[in-house]
Amino acid sequence: MDDMKNHHPNITFEAKITRVWLNVIYYLCPKSVIVIVRRDFSMLHVGFLSSVPGTWRWMLGVSSVPAIIQFFSMLFLPESPRWLYLKEEKSKAVAVLSKIYDPFRLEDEKARVWDVFGNKEVRLAFLLGGGLQAFQQFTGINTVMYYSPTIVQMAGFRSNQLALLLSLIVAGLNAAGTVLGIYLIDHVGRRPLTLVSLSGVFASLVILAVSFFLQSTGALAVVGLALYIVFFSPGMGTVPWTVNSEIYPQACGGMAATVNWVSNVIVSESFLSIAAAAGMGPTFMILAGLALLAIVFVYLCVPETKTLTFEEVELIWKERAFGCSANSQRLLEAEDK
Repeated sequence: MDDMKNHHPNITFEAKITRVWLNVIYYLCPKSVIVIVRRDFSMLHVGFLSSVPGTWRWMLGVSSVPAIIQFFSMLFLPESPRWLYLKEEKSKAVAVLSKIYDPFRLEDEKARVWDVFGNKEVRLAFLLGGGLQAFQQFTGINTVMYYSPTIVQMAGFRSNQLALLLSLIVAGLNAAGTVLGIYLIDHVGRRPLTLVSLSGVFASLVILAVSFFLQSTGALAVVGLALYIVFFSPGMGTVPWTVNSEIYPQACGGMAATVNWVSNVIVSESFLSIAAAAGMGPTFMILAGLALLAIVFVYLCVPETKTLTFEEVELIWKERAFGCSANSQRLLEAEDK
């Protein structure tokens, strides 16, 4: 709920005010970098102060400092120009836009969400983007991050301090993998990076499931946990946000983010209940099955958008809407001719 409360409004606001070519940066940084740094800082804090009385109170107290800074910073933040326009305050909207855009771009678009979804190509794009966002959560990333100390303890490591230390290592791998993903996404491509990422996620979830079925040693569970993060963070951690910033108008961006957060809540709220009812091994096998389904989805549905302009991406959806093959390389060759 903390992630939903703090980052969904931020991403939506940024999507409304930023220039199109900055969307990838603004979609990746809030979700993939800032969230991870915050989570690593919290675990680091708990790890070093785990022997101090009232550890969790210190963690909450320290977290209030950036919250206070953000509160006072928000007092100087202008309202979203799109929101002002919808409230019939066009002069205020123009005043805000004049600080961001050149004067000739100040005529705001009037398209509403349902007008956008009246377009078949955009509907197809949204199904793909929303599917990526859902699979990002249904392959279990936030259950691994939220419950990694619990998973480590269930695997046989009874020491709270050791469990937190191992969780800190997992969080560090997540941060490093995300930074690597930002580099790889434009050098390897969206599709190959996602397919490799999901293949590794599937294998690591199977390892986690086997470790709980065998119940012989906790080392195998920790290895599976680490491999999961190593494979997830460079690909599925970054690609869904990048692709969603490239394949349809900004009007759909907030709804795609909503799919992500709703999926997050469903998985996070149900994980421990399912684990208690069915066991950790079967629960991880369910997540592995979803990862396998995600591989099929990406292979069949996700086009490569690396280096493509918005117009070229639009050609892909036009071609799919009319029942033709959606090979982006062939489209580019046709454009050159």
